[in-house]
Amino acid sequence: MSDFTETSSSSANTGNIRIDPTGFVKLGAQLPALANTLAQAVNELNLSLSETQQRTLLLYLDQLLLWNKAYNLTAITDPEEALIKHIIDCLTIITHLPSGSLLDIGTGAGMPAVIIAICQPERQCTALDSNQKKIRFIKQISSELGLNNMQPIASRIEAHEASYDVVTSRAFASLIDFVEVAQPRLADNGYLCAMKGKAPSDEELQALDNDWHIKTIKLKVPRLHDSRHLIELSYKNV
Repeated sequence: MSDFTETSSSSANTGNIRIDPTGFVKLGAQLPALANTLAQAVNELNLSLSETQQRTLLLYLDQLLLWNKAYNLTAITDPEEALIKHIIDCLTIITHLPSGSLLDIGTGAGMPAVIIAICQPERQCTALDSNQKKIRFIKQISSELGLNNMQPIASRIEAHEASYDVVTSRAFASLIDFVEVAQPRLADNGYLCAMKGKAPSDEELQALDNDWHIKTIKLKVPRLHDSRHLIELSYKNV
């Protein structure tokens, strides 16, 4: 344990954190550096995450990389790159999400659904994907991490019937396509929240403007220089 940075009132402000290595398989010697990178990002994003929650996020990353080949979960295999481009990338939306039950469409390996469930245990999260193998992974990891607020469902969105206060997606084909398939699953006074790289085009915004209030939030992902945006849509009052 001597290799880990001790947590103190002063070090907590700089993002340093100590994570017990028990249970980690893939992160190995990189765990201390990854834990500090995550803690610094949490600090930059003004998130109130306990050491236990941060450890859970790293355990999720560890299992993601461990089971990657078996379940074809991600093209990113480097732990630091996966931490930044997957875990921290998803963390940037946490403070912007409206409250209430959440459905994540096309969740893949569980991003952002699993990340949200870890950070907001009071929120009921449903992870939806038609890929059976990826949903099996989410079921397995949710059980191992004790995510009682996570419900993984293997289904196409068109065959799913429940309604939710918030519907999310990450890197969905297009904003217009996302709105088309997500809108039937949205509760009254609910919000659609689409994670995108580039901001929507004028054409996309104009096509949706008659029916939706649209808010484009520019995101700053710590340690990532690529463009990121969260597009929030809510019904216009009739």
